[in-house]
Amino acid sequence: MTATRLTEKFERALVYAYQLHSQQLRKDGHTPYIAHLLSVTALVLENGGNEDEAIAALLHDAVEDRGGLETRQHILELFGETVVDIIDGCTESETIPKPPWEERKLRYIEQIRHGTQSVKRISLADKLHNGRDLLAALRQEGKIVWKRFRGGKEKTLWFYHSLLSCYEDDNYLKQEFMRIIAELEKF
Repeated sequence: MTATRLTEKFERALVYAYQLHSQQLRKDGHTPYIAHLLSVTALVLENGGNEDEAIAALLHDAVEDRGGLETRQHILELFGETVVDIIDGCTESETIPKPPWEERKLRYIEQIRHGTQSVKRISLADKLHNGRDLLAALRQEGKIVWKRFRGGKEKTLWFYHSLLSCYEDDNYLKQEFMRIIAELEKF
């Protein structure tokens, strides 16, 4: 595997991601949201991702959570079509208000099932990091954590299992996601 070289384009994306998400927190209410974006990006790079995939990982929630189609257009202008195509594949909803939870999740599963390798790589890194965070919260706070999730335990696990079948490559990220799901089922 050849080393991924990160250029000034990545640096600009890092600054832009910070600007978009600087006031946002994770579900726990105290972790800066940028921590999630950095973690997903690290997983993508560690799994062989290229610079465009790393940039898309940094910005994978920007359209959905920070401005919709206007933000998408800005990302296109700043980082190009390849990055936007990957983000499109990882975005559950571009509209506000968002469609109902189950409708969004079913649509997302189909997007990932038919997505490119890049889309699947970023989605897997995203869901793996979310699963790790959820497991850590469950271990610290107990089952009450499930109440923070619109789908609750049953539907969240259904969503994760459904996505697992979409990720074709049998790599360490998928293996880790499988282990996380198995641990989540115990709570």
